[in-house]
Amino acid sequence: MSNILVYTLENKIYINLTNRCTNDCIFCLRKDKDDVCGQTLWLDSEDFTHEDVIVQYDEIIRGAKEQGIQYANEVVFCGYGEPLLKFDILKKVAGYIKEKSPKTKIRINTNGHANFIYKKNVVPELVGLIDEISVSLNGATSDEYDELSQPKFENAYEEVKKFIKCCSDSGIHTITSVVDGYKGRRLDISACAKVAKGLGADLRVREWIQNGYQ
Repeated sequence: MSNILVYTLENKIYINLTNRCTNDCIFCLRKDKDDVCGQTLWLDSEDFTHEDVIVQYDEIIRGAKEQGIQYANEVVFCGYGEPLLKFDILKKVAGYIKEKSPKTKIRINTNGHANFIYKKNVVPELVGLIDEISVSLNGATSDEYDELSQPKFENAYEEVKKFIKCCSDSGIHTITSVVDGYKGRRLDISACAKVAKGLGADLRVREWIQNGYQ
């Protein structure tokens, strides 16, 4: 299997669990590129186990030690898809990392659809495994969210906001994110920040990168 399930970027380790997603964001990097810094993130198969992910993770850690590379003490579940669609694998991998290296910070970058997908609040199952969760807010209104995110179900923006509130209420450090500057389009950042604050979360503004990471 040639899947790249674990990769490195900006001195951090990232985990790429799936190419499936319940959004089709118009600014998504994968619409224009097949790789991140030369690392192809399109998977040959979605049929793998948490052991497959752990093998690649351990290989990167071992290779870094042999080469004297010091990665930041942070692992991010983020790739060419929505990581919480592989919820059970994510939990097992996060648990392994926490057991091996308790001080490693673990973050999930998510579209915030998990509770809708699984028809329950999954956030309590992440407490103790995840240190930070970044949820794509993507806009200040439902209409703006739908235009930019192209969700595959109705009322997605309300589901995202409910998920953010569940995360912040759980005690997990919760950040919302928006992509600003897509093809010159600017968001109302103050309005986005107000929404985030009302849900108990911080706001991170990500500037759109036309050509992605090189």
